[in-house]
Amino acid sequence: MIGGEMVFSKGFERRFGWMAFPGFLRYFALLHVLVYVLRIARPGIGVLLMWDRGSIQAGEAWRVVTFLFASSGFGQFNSMGMIFMVFMVMIAFMISDALEAAWGVFKTSMFYYCGILGLIVANFFNPVWVMPFDGMFLYEAAFFAFATLFPRVEFRLFFILPVQVRFLAILGGLGLISPVFRNPMWLLFMLLIFANYLLWAGIPAMRGMARVVKAGKRRERFHAAKADAQNAFHRCEVCGKNDVTDPHEEFRVGPDGHEYCEDHLDAH
Repeated sequence: MIGGEMVFSKGFERRFGWMAFPGFLRYFALLHVLVYVLRIARPGIGVLLMWDRGSIQAGEAWRVVTFLFASSGFGQFNSMGMIFMVFMVMIAFMISDALEAAWGVFKTSMFYYCGILGLIVANFFNPVWVMPFDGMFLYEAAFFAFATLFPRVEFRLFFILPVQVRFLAILGGLGLISPVFRNPMWLLFMLLIFANYLLWAGIPAMRGMARVVKAGKRRERFHAAKADAQNAFHRCEVCGKNDVTDPHEEFRVGPDGHEYCEDHLDAH
């Protein structure tokens, strides 16, 4: 079974339910706000928190966790940066609530944990020519999942232009994939980092679309067969067989003047 909704059985959830973290993305966003504010008093704090493989191997183990919020992602500390911060935190809160409502707290927590694990693995295999991957990718995975589950929700671009979230996700996805043309290894990192999105939302969505397409084709075949049957020349009065649906069947007229197939002719 493939997909985040199938990965964890009920027994798994009962056994590890203590790992559920209600509102994980909310607290994650607030940690970024904290780092954003701390940068005022200590601008270089991000350097102490960011991922550095050499420093980690030298004993600075805290970086394995703090790299997730080492960069606030809100830009410079000014009026525009603060507005952007408030806007992004509001979106993070909305996405957090929506995903938990759709998947439940436990599975949503597993989604975040899987994303964090993917980031750690990607950073350990990250060569020196690629910038360290930080916690902003976790937001993007959550955003893509939200856009997949609720594609018609509208955001106000620049606080004015209404745009459905699915289009913003498509643009964001194209931006993430574009470096692949310069370096194919980038695709491997993206697969690691966004494995949680693929398992919980991407693959189930594709499977759902495939089911819809198959159902549509079956519906078309049914209506086509129904239309053809209505135009049939011969039809059994008892079972409804006709020369369109059963072209090899023999039809005869009974004493009562009605047509019957071979199976029902003798009875009439």
